[in-house]
Amino acid sequence: MLANEKINVLLIEDEEFDVQRIRKTIQPFAGRIFIQQVVSNGQVALDLLEENSQQYDVVVMDYQIAGGVMGETLIRRIKQIDPALQIIVVTKMTINMTDYDFANRLLQAGATWYCTKYPIDIEDYIYQPTDFILSIFNAFEKKSLEEERAKSNKKLQRNIQDILAQKQIVGQSPAIQSLREQIRQCADNDASVLIRGQSGTGKELVAVNIHYSSKRKLENFVAINCGSLPDSLIESELFGFEKGAFTGAGTRKQGLFEVANHGTIFLDEITEIPLSAQSTLLRVIQEGEIDKIGRTQKVKVNVRIIAATNRNLEQEVREKRFREDLYYRLNVVPIFVPPLAQRRTDIPLLIEHFLRLLSQDMNQAPPEITPRALALLVDYEWPGNVRELQNVVQRLLFLGTPKLEEKHVRLAQGLQTDAVKETSPRMPDLWDVEHILSWREMEQKVRLGYFQFVRENTNSDAEAARKLGLAPPNYYRMCKELGLK
Repeated sequence: MLANEKINVLLIEDEEFDVQRIRKTIQPFAGRIFIQQVVSNGQVALDLLEENSQQYDVVVMDYQIAGGVMGETLIRRIKQIDPALQIIVVTKMTINMTDYDFANRLLQAGATWYCTKYPIDIEDYIYQPTDFILSIFNAFEKKSLEEERAKSNKKLQRNIQDILAQKQIVGQSPAIQSLREQIRQCADNDASVLIRGQSGTGKELVAVNIHYSSKRKLENFVAINCGSLPDSLIESELFGFEKGAFTGAGTRKQGLFEVANHGTIFLDEITEIPLSAQSTLLRVIQEGEIDKIGRTQKVKVNVRIIAATNRNLEQEVREKRFREDLYYRLNVVPIFVPPLAQRRTDIPLLIEHFLRLLSQDMNQAPPEITPRALALLVDYEWPGNVRELQNVVQRLLFLGTPKLEEKHVRLAQGLQTDAVKETSPRMPDLWDVEHILSWREMEQKVRLGYFQFVRENTNSDAEAARKLGLAPPNYYRMCKELGLK
């Protein structure tokens, strides 16, 4: 505490004799401790604090006070007004007391410290004056710490609200309302969750909402695409290793389960985990501990697991590609994310959402969309689901037109129109003689369009990587560079 910080005290005392004793006790610290107000009535003190509790740092109060509100009741009422206010009780009720019941009641009500008024004949000072002064300084320190903690918590809560606002689940269809209710129920417990649905439906979005609505929301949310990791590296990525555990292990590596300790780990494309790693994952779920490569002792972890897949997991189990016992461990709370074609009433809301969000990112005003253009988007089958819809909206914004018509939608969807030759139906803006792009810009757009095309026509990122002839880590990196992850 800085030497020049001022401690403001509210004194609640109805005996003038004790008021003077308290004043004299703090007199040597008159430059630091200031009695801002003296009241002799409990209700008056509460009214004063209701008006401006921030004016005071510490309340010094008599236990038995006039006004009908006193003792533990008064302490609790003060803490309700301002939980950071620290309360010191001075009382004669502890004279000759031989048990701790009274003291416990005071502390449980919210008092910081208490002292006896006059067990012996002391006329000038509060009994135990040194302890009394130290308790005021300690109370001020505690108030400062609690206020800082409250500020930090508010900031974290605001950050969490910002994350949930950015990751909101858009839609008002019965299916989406049911999905929101399932998320709310999942947030109230720590059970493992298995999210199922077609590629592009927003399974990671559901996982994010579960985590940031749960009691673990202030801890880490770690998302890993299991299909992006080679089989040989997946165990070391998930569970880590010690320095010198194998050739090339020059430093200790934390596994993702350690990084997610006390938080949530999201295992996307869970069926891509090889059988050897599935058995290790099963032990982590059952025992709450991991075996790090090169370490003899196990590491305790407390992690909530949310897994996701777009495959028929029961068939994977029947064909011995996925462990049955692991399936039951993960499938405690099943959630199904419906395809976009089954909730067409949400499509206009999603289009409006993406137009606004992506326009902000591109620093431009959202364009107007005609009814016929909107109808064309609503009637489309959307095999790539919400992900494909987002990509189409992004292509529409690349056109740079203030009004989106039916022809623009057809171009963005890759459909043939009379106005455009068949040279490049998915990316017609590359052939605009009025806006010739640089080679780098053109290459970026071609890569983006082709990656989107492959993703929309495959069942998983792992399958997309295989069709593109890329190693999963390289595919995942390139998707992030193109803004697809």
